[in-house]
Amino acid sequence: MKQAADKLILASGSPRRRTLLSAAGLNFSVIESRLHERRRPEEAPTEFALRMARDKAVAVSRKIAHATVLGADTIVAIDGRILGKPKNRADARAMLRKLSGRTHVVVTAFAIARDGTVLESAPVTSRVTFRELGAAEIDAYIASGDPFDKAGAYGIQDRGAHFIAAVEGARDNVMGLPMREVLAALARHGIVAPNQVPARPLDADR
Repeated sequence: MKQAADKLILASGSPRRRTLLSAAGLNFSVIESRLHERRRPEEAPTEFALRMARDKAVAVSRKIAHATVLGADTIVAIDGRILGKPKNRADARAMLRKLSGRTHVVVTAFAIARDGTVLESAPVTSRVTFRELGAAEIDAYIASGDPFDKAGAYGIQDRGAHFIAAVEGARDNVMGLPMREVLAALARHGIVAPNQVPARPLDADR
């Protein structure tokens, strides 16, 4: 096992999570877990996200001694069905049509681990309502290439923001990391100072 070179390691290659952590002023390095994400039979969406966040954090923390590792997993669910990253244009179109004019759930679970042990983990849920989407705007969004690396085939931080009529809960949670909850957890484990924890959820779109 290697010795820790940084106080905090992000076990994710997500550019959105890197952006959020950097905007909060954190110093961190990135080591992807590269775990295969497979939902177990009868596993609820929130349970799946939480298990994956824990597994990612533990997998990386076993490689770097004494480092604090942050793992996370974001899922989009509607009617109890998880919408992952679209496989192709047809898949993206089907997802966006399903979300059109309806409310869905976005769960981001995070976990903090050290030396192969989970120190803390939690899921955070936001509810997102889409306005009715036209076929032409769905096709234009797909043509932009934005949907293909995002759960549910949209991003709240890109052109997909124009599809959203309302958000209940933290917008940064929809982006991929609920920063107020994450910073509070990191403060409890000595990674950030308590005064770095915002009193209210951060606005990821500002």
